[in-house]
Amino acid sequence: MWDPNTYLRYGDERSRPFHDLVARVPADRPRTVVDLGCGPGNLTVTLRERWPQARISGFDSSPEMIDKALGLGSGADFAVADVRDWVPDPTVDVVVSNAVLQWVPGHEALLRRWAGELPAGSWLAVQVPGNFDAASHRALRAVAADPRWSEQMRDLLRSAPVLDAVGYATLLTGAGCAVDAWETTYVHLLPARDVVDHPVLSWMEGTALRPVRASLGGDTTAWADFRAALNRRLAEAYPVRDGLVYFPFHRHFFVARTGAHAVTGAPPAVRKNP
Repeated sequence: MWDPNTYLRYGDERSRPFHDLVARVPADRPRTVVDLGCGPGNLTVTLRERWPQARISGFDSSPEMIDKALGLGSGADFAVADVRDWVPDPTVDVVVSNAVLQWVPGHEALLRRWAGELPAGSWLAVQVPGNFDAASHRALRAVAADPRWSEQMRDLLRSAPVLDAVGYATLLTGAGCAVDAWETTYVHLLPARDVVDHPVLSWMEGTALRPVRASLGGDTTAWADFRAALNRRLAEAYPVRDGLVYFPFHRHFFVARTGAHAVTGAPPAVRKNP
């Protein structure tokens, strides 16, 4: 189960990649803009500021997230749906998927399908986290390997569930798209207000720790012990400096135009840290 309030704990830091991604979509007057994996909808509603004439739709597999989005009263359409089942209608000119596809095994095939189903000249904009080899995730895998929990978490934590920018550029170019792909590392300065809970632990509770907690079921003691063990490792990996924790977070982006090679002959572009 997703907890929208926990996810929004670092809302400013989580929203920046979304805005950086959407800023690179040069669509002028799209008819329909879809946010796949819209979460609580707080970022989806900002799409109306960019494209005021468009129909804005958001889909997420979490009923809790969609309930939160519907409560915004924004005029955007929100519905519960799995991104794997989504099929675009002929009016969809822009698709945004921000920090979602890392949860979808085999999403490469899904991207190929979307590229083929979207109208020619549509825009597909995607961001996925690329920090699975960061100290935070190494600490998570180390704790998960403890004999106390390793059986429940066998095959739960994948080390590389996403491609890099070159990989996505290659994939989408092969699907007939013109591609702009890049990678960026954000350095988040997280206030260390709580001497008990490390801020990176609080960050991970909104995302990476969800499947871990679910695998432990309702065993609150096991969850508390796991959480405490991870907290200790994170405190070593990310020391507090003058009341702050410096938390580097790497992300991969691409904006692809479907069928664009046939129309413009535009070559793909790949950049790192623009």
